[in-house]
Amino acid sequence: MTTFRQQLASPLQLAAIATAGLILLPLGYVTVLALSADPAVWSRLWATRIPELLFNTVTLAGAVAVLTLILGVSTAWLVVRFDFPGRRLWEVALILPLAMPTYVLAYVYTYLLGFGGPVERLWQLWAGPQAHIVSPQSFWGTTLVMALDTFPFVYLLTRSALLSLNVSFEEVSRVCGVSRLMTLWRVTLPLMRPSIAAGVALVILYVVSDFGAVSLLRYQTLTYAVFQQMTGRSDNTAASILSVLLVVLALLFLVTERWFRQRSRFYQTTGRYRPPQRVRCTWVGTASITAVMSLIVAMSFGVPAYLLITWSLSPEAQAIVDSRFFGFIWNSALLAAAAATVGVIIGLPLAYLASRRPTALNIGCLQAAYAGYVLPGPVAALAVLVLCLKIAPVMYGTILLLVIAYVIHFLPAGLQSLEPALQQITPNLEEVARTLGLGVRDTWRRVTLPLVRNGFVVAWVLMFLQTMKELPATLLLRPVGFDTLAIRVWLEASEEYFQLAAPAALLIVLLSLPALFLLVSKDWRAA
Repeated sequence: MTTFRQQLASPLQLAAIATAGLILLPLGYVTVLALSADPAVWSRLWATRIPELLFNTVTLAGAVAVLTLILGVSTAWLVVRFDFPGRRLWEVALILPLAMPTYVLAYVYTYLLGFGGPVERLWQLWAGPQAHIVSPQSFWGTTLVMALDTFPFVYLLTRSALLSLNVSFEEVSRVCGVSRLMTLWRVTLPLMRPSIAAGVALVILYVVSDFGAVSLLRYQTLTYAVFQQMTGRSDNTAASILSVLLVVLALLFLVTERWFRQRSRFYQTTGRYRPPQRVRCTWVGTASITAVMSLIVAMSFGVPAYLLITWSLSPEAQAIVDSRFFGFIWNSALLAAAAATVGVIIGLPLAYLASRRPTALNIGCLQAAYAGYVLPGPVAALAVLVLCLKIAPVMYGTILLLVIAYVIHFLPAGLQSLEPALQQITPNLEEVARTLGLGVRDTWRRVTLPLVRNGFVVAWVLMFLQTMKELPATLLLRPVGFDTLAIRVWLEASEEYFQLAAPAALLIVLLSLPALFLLVSKDWRAA
């Protein structure tokens, strides 16, 4: 009991508990608001909206998962198991779609696949003037956009699993007389199953929580409905009910993925590990693989990037690049820098205590901070908004409210870098410094901080970029007239002013590219 009280009395411990409470409080309040709502509101929503929204959200997530599974696994298999000219170039090119926010890809495809757009005109040249293609504002159009933007999650994790796979398992299968195809089905794919499942789970969570693409494509999902309830009808109670359903859905996917990975855990043998040997392709195979890679990269990044550059150079776009546009850049950078800095500062006690004093209380505080994972952007905004109106309405419409929402939503991304950075430093170094006479503050400044600095920089960059691209919370909570780059893209694209939205969209993509390469280079294994 004495030790527990001493832990509570520590300023670092109090900071960690306060941070965990800050993260959990809005989610708890929204849950209470939803559960205490009038049963008539539940009945009305169930009769009019919930079945359709649940069906749309689940089927969209399922269809995108299947398409990303095909794209991610097949491309990873090609770059790891085959040797062909340009292989290393395609390895990198396949991660480029991660730099493009879904709402940017959605607005580009609204132009490409829209009524009378370039793709439909080409199709009509071949199929006749009355022929039409699939509308981007349909289930299949939304599925295509979301899959093209998210398949790199599956690709990256599958590629990593294939590179670390011990090829001896496959050779034993072949020696036993099993065909190459059956070896793939019965040996290789089961060994990769945990990584593939993790990638697909990331895709599903991304699709379930996405707002930008579904709002621009006018496809009704739970996230879009939460936004509509808050802005169109100002009905926070109905929005909280839909938010709780969304959180439950996300939790269900997370628990299912954890359960699946627990049942699919495999261990590589040691001492006899041999990496796979690549099969050298003939010119026919090289041409086929290059054609497939070119089509995927062109659809997911090349063509959209080309259109953004072309539109940004148009006279209409050049006319809006003035002092007001630079104000949008300043607003985005200010918010992103503030959220990233606050996130690193308040995330530090959580990561430090969980790493140096892994008690149940400290681990619990850290896990509480990860609650942001199951909070989609509109839900985080709603949680902060209703709590602010209840406790401190004077904060409504201020930048501080936005920063709080960003930190709640993106702190888990920062913790993923802070926590490993601290865990890689042995406590013996700090103990030696203390033995030699350094105080706690000097030990931290002269020993710990220099060693974990890179991890902190990565955490800051990650939160900065996530905030720079964030859309729903900014739409709902920003002060009047306080626009960011993401807001300008969404507003202009909603009115189909493609050229006017291009400079801001292109700037977001260009800012994301260096950080994307920085983050993937940590785990990139050239083979």
